[in-house]
Amino acid sequence: MTSISRPILSIIVPCYNEEAVLSVSVHELLSQLEILIVAHKVDAESYLCLTDDGSSDTTWEIIKQLSKNNSRVKGIHLSANFGHQNALLAGLFSEKNHADCLITIDADLQDDVTVIEQMIDKFAAGNKIVYGVRSNREKDTFLKRSSAQWYYKLLIRMGIKTIYNHADFRLASRQVIQNLERFNEVNLFLRGIFPLMGFKSDIVYYSRADRKLGNTKYPFRKMMSFAWQGITSFNTSLLRLVTITGVVMFILSMLTALWVLIAYISGNAVQGWASLLLITSLFSGINMISLGLIGEYVGKIFLEVKQRPRFIIEEETERKQQG
Repeated sequence: MTSISRPILSIIVPCYNEEAVLSVSVHELLSQLEILIVAHKVDAESYLCLTDDGSSDTTWEIIKQLSKNNSRVKGIHLSANFGHQNALLAGLFSEKNHADCLITIDADLQDDVTVIEQMIDKFAAGNKIVYGVRSNREKDTFLKRSSAQWYYKLLIRMGIKTIYNHADFRLASRQVIQNLERFNEVNLFLRGIFPLMGFKSDIVYYSRADRKLGNTKYPFRKMMSFAWQGITSFNTSLLRLVTITGVVMFILSMLTALWVLIAYISGNAVQGWASLLLITSLFSGINMISLGLIGEYVGKIFLEVKQRPRFIIEEETERKQQG
């Protein structure tokens, strides 16, 4: 088994309207990077890559200034807001040939930067992917904690490979990212793709902190949309459910028709519209839901066949080599 004793590490940080917290986060990440370099855990050429996802505030100006002041900071500016997952890809794909391993972490630093050292140790031991996993959700609200746990369990039941309580804080080797680039789908769910790839992996556990500054970029609406993306991008069980529901409804309609026929022959036909209205409403509702689910998958096919780029890099900063 081969191992890299002093890999070049690139820490990819997607940023969207993070002007309030970015300078503080970069200071903490650079401090952690310096600790790893001094301890000879990573090469002195290791660096940060800040990916601005089309921010509307001064995030990009801050990134350019940070890059100018520190040779271990590089900036990438996307031409528009392509979304968190695509911003991750932009950083990973642009830096995959310049680093031996790459770590993705959000700019708010709610993920514990001190466990990066454990990730590097596990990478040096031969693991190609190292997942950062939350040890608990005590700081979440009851609703968020319950919905997240229910969601992960649902993914597992649907046969979707995922890591319980893992978000997008992970280490991946250059080889993993080179293979990730072969996944061309627009409907992206990285939390499902990395386990699907099957490389040797390990886990580090940490406690998630509160956001220090700024506002969350994942309100409830976006979280629900992202959760739905994960379910529909990796599984066709919902389409199968439509078929099963159709079979059940057909059987119920046949039983209802038999009941009506028996009642008519025996002279006990029930007068009125209530039963007819209830049955019609039920069937109509199920039909609309079924059409909606089918439409969701057709919409995904529509997005995939257009093959639009997942991100566009408008500008990059120059990074001076160490020494």
